[in-house]
Amino acid sequence: MNNSVIHVLFVVSKYRLNTKDKSVIKCRITYNKQRKEFSSGITVNPSNWNSKLQLVKLSEPDAELTNTQLSLIRTKLHQAFLFLQVNEVEYDVNDIYLQYKGKPLKKDYGVVEVYNLYLLRIKKLIGIDIKQVTYDKYVESGRHLKSFIKYKFKSNDIKLKTLRSSFVTHYEYFLKTEKKFQQSTLNKAIQRFRRVIKYALSEDYLAKDPFIMYKPKTVKKKILFLSPEELKKLEQTNFEINRIQQIKDMFVFCCYTGLGFSEMSNLKKSNIVTEFDGNLWIHVLRNKTNGFYKVPLLPKAKEIMEVYINEDSEYVFPRMSNPKFNAYLKEIANVVGIEFNLTHHIARKTFATTVLLYNNVPIEIVSKLLGHSKIQTTQDSYGEIIQRSVSEQMEKLKNY
Repeated sequence: MNNSVIHVLFVVSKYRLNTKDKSVIKCRITYNKQRKEFSSGITVNPSNWNSKLQLVKLSEPDAELTNTQLSLIRTKLHQAFLFLQVNEVEYDVNDIYLQYKGKPLKKDYGVVEVYNLYLLRIKKLIGIDIKQVTYDKYVESGRHLKSFIKYKFKSNDIKLKTLRSSFVTHYEYFLKTEKKFQQSTLNKAIQRFRRVIKYALSEDYLAKDPFIMYKPKTVKKKILFLSPEELKKLEQTNFEINRIQQIKDMFVFCCYTGLGFSEMSNLKKSNIVTEFDGNLWIHVLRNKTNGFYKVPLLPKAKEIMEVYINEDSEYVFPRMSNPKFNAYLKEIANVVGIEFNLTHHIARKTFATTVLLYNNVPIEIVSKLLGHSKIQTTQDSYGEIIQRSVSEQMEKLKNY
């Protein structure tokens, strides 16, 4: 049996009056540091209310009847509380109120149980609002959550109502120490769990948000990109093996267009459009944001495209998987002398930095050409590069 006590307090506001200058008597239940306030349906003149004695003064019409009604409310609340205690179910202040009102208690969900409900919900959205890969990541994060609950609580699940801010702190520590997650990977796992909790709150499965005091640690990743010299050297290097030459050309094409791997792989001839300025532009759907954006076809990108575009295929480039593409890039990096791990994503970073920002293209335009939905995303990602560009411009002004 739970040894906690329930506190019942009647409250009258002096400032919220009806047309008869009376105020509603509100009942406030406090249990386990949680509050629930509701209207008693009884009104009183605030000057006739004794808050210390919790009684209506006899100067109020029907004072005895009103005090009896308030006493009855208090008694029924204590009876509801006692009923829940005797039945030894887990409950909170909202459950006490529901029992008082004679309403059935809401199902007492478990953390893993709700996570699985959320998985069922988003599974139906695959191909509509989310991608299969996103769903798979939620499934993976769910496995980590189950592993933590088993590790910490020696159980397959725990009640959702028992969640406190300490649960999130301990889960974060577990991912860091037991799973050896880097901060950025850890943040993603916590973020997915947070979305499940928001779902639980919206469905009224949970009364209080355990994330209310939580602040994730921000991680600033160092941006890897090809310098102007490295890009030039890569462009000038040719390979005898046709497949490797193709990979190099496709990578350089993306260095001058900023296309992600999926956009490059799915690029069709129909995506190349003559725009208002008479020049060729690429119109593509950004897979990550699911929004369309446009990018001009620069001369070097156009030159590469013309080598590969043909009548036999609707696609501009040969198609292959991202892992295979990146495997070839490792070979290319070794030949060219690029010391960091070269992946397709670095082409997009090179477009943003070496091709655009290093040539003083305004951040607003860079954001548009990258297909970012918010300029803040661009500023957060390339802030250091922007600062360097500002510094270089200020150096020029010293001799002005």
